[in-house]
Amino acid sequence: MKSTGIVRKVDELGRIVIPIELRRTLNVAEKDALEIYVDGDQIILKKYEPACIFCDDARDITVYKGKNICKNCFGELANR
Repeated sequence: MKSTGIVRKVDELGRIVIPIELRRTLNVAEKDALEIYVDGDQIILKKYEPACIFCDDARDITVYKGKNICKNCFGELANR
């Protein structure tokens, strides 16, 4: 894991500010969803990108009955 050297304090509501330089570099815009992971004593933020429940591909996603399915897997299911 790479350190940025940036330190931010948590405010009284539990919020932190992600610096604009990092948001630009990581392509995180206002209103984008972030996933929160915990790894031991570390908190990891990752830009949320819905992925296929079968192959984990994030391209050409269709929501079918509340589940994310990519175009390829949807085609395979349709041919069964």
